Amino acid sequence: MKVSDILRVKGGTLFTAHPDEPLSHAAQLMAERDIGSLVVMEHGDLVGMLTFREVIQAVVKNGGSLGTMLVRSAMDDAPLTCTMETEMDEVRRMMLDRHARYMPVMDKRMLMGVISFYDVAKAVVDSQNFENKMLKAYIRDWPGQDEESKAS
Repeated sequence: MKVSDILRVKGGTLFTAHPDEPLSHAAQLMAERDIGSLVVMEHGDLVGMLTFREVIQAVVKNGGSLGTMLVRSAMDDAPLTCTMETEMDEVRRMMLDRHARYMPVMDKRMLMGVISFYDVAKAVVDSQNFENKMLKAYIRDWPGQDEESKAS
């Protein structure tokens, strides 16, 4: 299974922020849309990733408020990325190694979407459920004991 399979099911709604916008506006958008991350774009390029983790760290660093902090001061400016062709096993390994919950999907310099650890886990569970269903159907159609003794 590839990243493209997840994005095809997930859909393509993307939320972005600009590095020079107030962090409070970005946090408000995340809260209103019930999303855990924003891709930070500047001049059409991916320049960072802002997740609830970075927002919480910024609040703690700033004494309990966001004040006048900018997205640029809190974002991860070297986010982990993958492509549409990246295999899911590789994505899981990358996310686990870096403790990343969100990963932008790129096609050269073009942002194609964002996948979350939840998206990856859901894809794995869905795949396993399908495989279990197929195995159970195969076993259910297995020749019975009566048929085997008649053949002897």
